[in-house]
This record gives sequence, structure tokens and C-alpha cells, in this order.
Amino acid sequence: MEKQKRHNASSTKTLKAPFRGLGVILFIFFLIDISAQNKPRKVESIPFNLVGSYVVINVRINDSSPLNLILDSGIRNTIITELQSGDRITINYSDVKDLMGLGGGNHLEAYSSNYNTLKIGKLKMPNKTVYVLQDNIFNLSKHTGTKINGLIGVDFFQDYTIEIDYSQKRIRFFEPSPFDVPKGYGVLPITMESQKFFVELSVLEADSTRKKVKMLIDTGAELNAWFQTSTKESVHLPKKWIRGIIGEGLNGTIRGKYGHIPEICFGEFCLKNPIVSFPDSASINAIIANSKRDGTIGSQLLSRFNLFIDTNQKKLYFKPNENFKNRYSYNVAGIEIIQLIPYIPVTEVMNVWEGSPAALSGVLPGDKLYEINGERAFTLSINEIRKIFETPSKRPLKLTLMREGKEISVSIDMKDKI
Repeated sequence: MEKQKRHNASSTKTLKAPFRGLGVILFIFFLIDISAQNKPRKVESIPFNLVGSYVVINVRINDSSPLNLILDSGIRNTIITELQSGDRITINYSDVKDLMGLGGGNHLEAYSSNYNTLKIGKLKMPNKTVYVLQDNIFNLSKHTGTKINGLIGVDFFQDYTIEIDYSQKRIRFFEPSPFDVPKGYGVLPITMESQKFFVELSVLEADSTRKKVKMLIDTGAELNAWFQTSTKESVHLPKKWIRGIIGEGLNGTIRGKYGHIPEICFGEFCLKNPIVSFPDSASINAIIANSKRDGTIGSQLLSRFNLFIDTNQKKLYFKPNENFKNRYSYNVAGIEIIQLIPYIPVTEVMNVWEGSPAALSGVLPGDKLYEINGERAFTLSINEIRKIFETPSKRPLKLTLMREGKEISVSIDMKDKI
């Protein structure tokens, strides 16, 4: 009997082991299933061109030819600013509307068209509103030296979770479902106002006070950041600053001041001593009155991170990339330039900052660049020329200009002013 009991015990023991293993297997599959639920499914991946700090993507509108559009989270809808030879688009206009934006100029009229389909890679985004400007006030192709047909706005972000990978120059589209924070990424909540994205960042001021600021995320603003100065809670203008042109808004040229602030932080990731701008109040009063925001974070600063923008869960994910610690720059010379015809390297002075080194040396709007430090200007891209103008130096910058058929030589002080 004792032997029989031992045998039965042994038999009972061997029967338990398979069930225990099956439980482990089921538990592993359960964990895998949970993990899979927290990883959104990628539905498309497209390359983009980085023009300056602009993200430029290829888009078809309905059955149009391919159009080059700047990804601009600072506007609601797609705006066609210019069409060139070979560009083709068919849309039905429903109305003429005034577009509101930064700048101190007059109102801007555009033709409005509803129920359009945006085609990006293999994706189709239906029922989108498109505006076509009556006048090409932006001159984006001339400013960038690249064919640019317009801007694509927040519509782009509404149907998917979007990853902007500045390292690999790719945009990836994911199904809009919850997912875990990717490894190495910080996360901030997004608030939505008028379909635009706002986040709360931290700023360290020169007097060592730290404050929270409400900032618009604007991938279409080619700057680090700008801050309003019209309230008591505003970020303070630094003691050392220069005047200059900040950019072009929908309603005109935006002017203001440039200077350093000690720190801007995205969560735990802090950018040290960035150069930021402070627009003149007349350029931004109407905008900040409507949104109660402190300012805008632009593409030059955003391009220092790889990003996920999740409008479904209202979260921004960010991770520093190889650009994170790059030098901050500004237009030391004070020369705004355009390339008259894309792909033809004839560069012209569009504007000269008031009181800038270029203004003091006699550079005028309309001057054409012939030589830069002894090198023919036509051998340089417009972005390469801008980098020269943005690089401080103890040595003066030597320019040869063409003005009314005559060569004019100037010497520009390139010492850092801020």
C-alpha cells in the first residue's frame, strides 16, 4: 500500500507540471497582448525635405500635380500661396474670406474651397478646407530658394498620431490609439484652442526666477521662440538686445527685438541660453488677446527634438536629437535676402534691418549679391549665404554688390551684438 501511495503521489506531481507551464505561457501571451495594445499601428511613412528648418512635404490636392507644402501647425487649414509653371490644381471655390494672422499690415483675402481630399503618400484625407491666396505675399519660393506652393495646417494632424523624425527626415502616421511613452521621450499635455496646439513650458529668466509659459507649437514659424511683453506676467526683455525683422505673418512684416534668455525647458530637457524674439505689440495684440498665450515655439527650436504629436490623447512626446546642442544664431549682418527665381542662383537684398551693421555699411534693398568674401555668390545656395550672415566673426564681412549696373564693395561688422 505504501508503494502504491508513493506511485500515486508521483503521478499527481507529474500531472501538475503541464498545467503550471500552460499558466506561464498564457500569462506571457497576456503580457504580449497588453504590450501590443500600447503600440499604435503604423499606417504610412513618408520622407520630407528640411528647407532651413521648414518641414516640406509632397501633397496632392484632389487630382492636382504634386505640390510642395510647408508643415505649419500654426494655421488651421491648407493655404496655397503660389502656383508655378507646370503646377496644376482643380478646386471649387465657395467664398472669399479674410485670413487673420500676425503682422501689422492690411487684412488678407483668400478664395475658400471645402470638401477637398489631401493625398499624402498612400493616405487620403477627405473633407479638407483649402484656401488660395489672391496675392502671393509670402514669396516662400524666393525666400527658400526652393519651389514652395504653400502651407499645410492642423488638418494634417487630426486623423492620425504624427511622428516628426528630424533625424531621419521622415514623418510617420500611426492609428490614433493610446500608447506608452516611447523610450527616452518626455511628455507634455496639449491643450487645443481653435484647433491649434498649446503646451506649458518652463522659462528661466535673468533674475533666476522661473515661470510657466503657455506656448503655441508652430512648425511653420522659422525661429526659436517669440514672447509677448504686454502683461505683468510676460517674459522680460533681456537687457542686451537688438532690433530686427522677426518674420512675415499673414497680415504683414513682424518686427521686434532679439536677445538671449537663460533657459527654456520642455519638461526635463532644457535648452540653454537660446536666442528668442519679442515682437512689437502692434504685430501681435489681436492674436494674444484671443488666445491668452505667452508666445510661440518655432521650427528652429522644435527641430532639436524628434516629436510625436497625438491630438487624440492630447499629448506631445519629445526627445532631443543630434541638433539639440547646436549653436543658436541670428541675422548678425541684418540682411534679408531672396532668390529671384528658384534653381537660378541670383540673390537679391529684400530688406535691411534698421540700424544693423549692413545698414550702417550702406547695403540697400534691391542690391544683388555678386561676391561674398571673395567667393562668387552664384556658387552658394541661399541657405549657405544666410549661414554666413548669421555667423559672428571678429573679421568684417566683405561684400561686392551690383547696384544699377555698378559694382559696390562694402565691409560689414560681424561682431556679436547680443
